Amino acid sequence: MKPLSRLLLALALATSLPLAPDSEACTGIRLIAQDGTVIRARTLEFGLDLESEVLMIPRNFSRTGTTPQGATGLKWKSKYASLGANGVGLPFIFDGVNEKGMTVGLFYFPTSAGYEKFDPAKADRTLAPWELGSWILENFATVQEVRQNIADVVVADVVFPAWGFTPPAHYVVQDETGTSIVIEYVDGKLHVHDNPLGVMTNSPTYDWHMTNLRNYVNFSMVNRPPVKVGSVTLVGFGQGTGMLGLPGDFTPPSRFVRAVAYSTSVFPSATGEEAILQAFHILNNFDIPKGAARDAEKDAKGNVTADYTLWTSAINSQARRFYFRTYENSQIRSVDLMKMPLDATAITKISMKGNEVIKSLNP
Repeated sequence: MKPLSRLLLALALATSLPLAPDSEACTGIRLIAQDGTVIRARTLEFGLDLESEVLMIPRNFSRTGTTPQGATGLKWKSKYASLGANGVGLPFIFDGVNEKGMTVGLFYFPTSAGYEKFDPAKADRTLAPWELGSWILENFATVQEVRQNIADVVVADVVFPAWGFTPPAHYVVQDETGTSIVIEYVDGKLHVHDNPLGVMTNSPTYDWHMTNLRNYVNFSMVNRPPVKVGSVTLVGFGQGTGMLGLPGDFTPPSRFVRAVAYSTSVFPSATGEEAILQAFHILNNFDIPKGAARDAEKDAKGNVTADYTLWTSAINSQARRFYFRTYENSQIRSVDLMKMPLDATAITKISMKGNEVIKSLNP
């Protein structure tokens, strides 16, 4: 059995198909440094190890999309090389950057995703949901180009064989200027939203999250002044009173609100490298340890499904560099796309594995 087949079989058995529809809790943010460097960063959560690797897809690499009925889907060759992390052995990037500084991230979208109806006459324009991110990275340099071309492809309800269902996803797309959009398929229709804050989580739809922010109009990055109630003056207990009442749970609406609060309140970083570190500091607040977010019921094999943060990544659009750390190793590692063999004939793979090294400082 091929390695990919073994992995997919293991995932299928481990999760007692189908997977719970709420089995991913990703959070994404954007930072812009004072020197103009644009950073997009995110966490990726799942209920089991997706065995992610860093992939470099070279220029002129041949692709064929997947359709629901097995017909040949959209065919293309990569115009731009791209770099990022995949999952479950797939040759497609779940989160990454191309050589023009364009970045794309796939985020889980349970209970909300509703892909376009498949028309066999349009098979040659059809993609599976997990293929759209790479199609964007390999073909476009700006968000404007994506806007102009996204309706030309059909993202259909294609079942992922190992899981027995179609992975529900939506997408954040951002170019090197910091311009950001969110692409969603809901009730069979394409929706493209401006993303002025650069924040992304999961369900419900993006426009719902933006409306929900209005529930937090009292949010402030500075402390609240004392309040006089009758003859009593109420003084806050300490720092942070401006953010008093922000939701602290792991649900997508709560994480969206906190991600907006943290990413817009931090002091601007002077450089891109400083902004990368700042992004990881912010996303520390969204790190989910194993067992903190779990299903109430065990699966058929007696396993408890619990989301945890498999990896956290950040992308420097100007440097075309992908940074990451994993659950097992909090050391930040990086791969520079522009130092890779961009005109290679095959995909380059780099392992993300490795255990934490604790350094002793005893003399």
